[in-house]
Amino acid sequence: MDTPVLPYLLLAAAGFIAGVMNAVAGGGTFVTFPTLVFTGVPSVVANASNAVALFPASFASAWAYRSDFKPFEGVSFKAMTIVSVIGGIAGALLLVYTPEQTFDVLVPWLLLAATLLFAFGPQIVPRLRTVLTIGPAGLLFIQFIVGIYGGYFGGAMGIIMLAVYSLFGLSNLNAMNATKTLMAGIINGISVLVFVGAGKIVWPQTATILVAALAGGYLGARVARKMDPKHVRMGIISIATAVTVAFFLKNYL
Repeated sequence: MDTPVLPYLLLAAAGFIAGVMNAVAGGGTFVTFPTLVFTGVPSVVANASNAVALFPASFASAWAYRSDFKPFEGVSFKAMTIVSVIGGIAGALLLVYTPEQTFDVLVPWLLLAATLLFAFGPQIVPRLRTVLTIGPAGLLFIQFIVGIYGGYFGGAMGIIMLAVYSLFGLSNLNAMNATKTLMAGIINGISVLVFVGAGKIVWPQTATILVAALAGGYLGARVARKMDPKHVRMGIISIATAVTVAFFLKNYL
């Protein structure tokens, strides 16, 4: 029996778009996760496979941003990496042991939370900065929580990290994007080891997205400086809203 071509074309297109999105503004999961589910992959396996497929693209983007890396005052990359790894393992184990039916119920709410964070985070963060700042210990603790979230689901994880880095006092977007893409790659990368060990990966679909996302991630990082962030964000918010509504309709109608 021949393998259907259309699902893999959809997955390749989704992977490329997600790679560009993650490099420019984040939100790639809003495209690849629903595409995996749409092509017949169970939700927990789709989420795990999605993490495997997208983590190399984060490293590709981080490499493209390599000249923009700047150390965080009072916080080493080693410490950031350690808390990200521990959080990523915890979140991935939590996903592995979540029953499929439970995760199906949670998915629309996770997507809604991620969509709201993505849509309103940039408006909320400047206001928070007037009343709240975080120090090195706070940054490491929140990065650990982000690691748990990223290992479990990961939608809008990049946006959360950018918001946290802003509250830490950073303002150089390219420098923040460089660290964000590297930490996202580390969180997803360590989660991959858990998911592979648990046998939660559908490899043909994952490989299709992975290759396409690598290309999209590298291209996205190279052209990010020339793109209007407002237009990119509006497009991603539209996609995220449509996906969230679709999952609520699927679960509750």
